[in-house]
Amino acid sequence: MKVSVITFPGTNCDHDTIEVFSQFGDDATLVWHQDRDLKNPDLVVFAGGSAYGDYLRGGALAKYSPVVEEVIKYAGKGGMVLGLCNGFQILTECGLLPGTLMINTGLDFICEHRHIRVEHPNSPWTYGIAAGTVLDIPIAHKEGNFHIDAAGLQELEDNERVLFRYSDESGNVNTDANPNGSLNNIAGICSANKRVLGMMPHPERAAFPGLKSQDGTQLFKALQSYFAASG
Repeated sequence: MKVSVITFPGTNCDHDTIEVFSQFGDDATLVWHQDRDLKNPDLVVFAGGSAYGDYLRGGALAKYSPVVEEVIKYAGKGGMVLGLCNGFQILTECGLLPGTLMINTGLDFICEHRHIRVEHPNSPWTYGIAAGTVLDIPIAHKEGNFHIDAAGLQELEDNERVLFRYSDESGNVNTDANPNGSLNNIAGICSANKRVLGMMPHPERAAFPGLKSQDGTQLFKALQSYFAASG
């Protein structure tokens, strides 16, 4: 699998992301935000960090970079795009995903491990993972509070586009398990065709030996399995 990881000024998880895919033998490479050549990828990743220092709000300036225009074209042709944390913010700002990421209800930056529950297995991102599976994945954000209007929320829920929800260790979805105030405890959503995913948690920070959790590996393995099955 060929993976292009986009780097903006302020991106700080791009090399972690490259390393995760390299563990699986994928051809992962960095693409600078001013470039227009995506390098013919099977997958484009907006990595976590603080593109342009998160001035104005997360992703608000990054969406004007030349590479984002190319990613929008790529996604429009059915290309697969993954946005992690700041990458999720960029995806909503540029219109590839609906809704917005607002400041956490507590107004604080949160950096801790949280549990997320897999909601639907019928996507490339959750391929082969049973619904209800609980993963221990770290979060690190100040603007992770997902909001959308009532009609948009209903559309996401009705069409199985909410792939991850914050939960407790047992998979219970409740207010106590919600770290940032996101509607319906939403931690990650996908596009209508399931080929664009945005999620606030950092699976690339839970995918190496010796870390507190390696649960993020399940998501990267799911993606590998999907590509293997789809040829």
